[in-house]
Amino acid sequence: MRALIIEDQFLIATQIEDVLRDMGYSEFDFVDDEVGAVRAARANCPDLITVDERLIAGSGMSAVAEVCAQHGDIPTLYITEFRNEVRSALPDAIIVGKPFGSRLLKEAVTQAVLSRKVADAV
Repeated sequence: MRALIIEDQFLIATQIEDVLRDMGYSEFDFVDDEVGAVRAARANCPDLITVDERLIAGSGMSAVAEVCAQHGDIPTLYITEFRNEVRSALPDAIIVGKPFGSRLLKEAVTQAVLSRKVADAV
């Protein structure tokens, strides 16, 4: 399984990668801006997106919207300090605040994947 990690803090990106590896993800694309996220998804469509809202350049929400417009809905998990911004724009978004622990992140990834499967079944 492939994950797109959109995060501009290296240590957080590697922490996310470690948790996802434990969950069976084996291929990763790391980007730190909106343009890079769209480019990476175009090259390798991800099975999961983890995304911070505020990036070096651009917005996490805008990056996800563009990726999903091109590839269809992809399970997405927002990992951000700006939970209220994301929640007000995307009330149904799955959000984990920073800092986070491994168990919480695993639960949120599972929730994101399962909610996408339920939506696909409807």
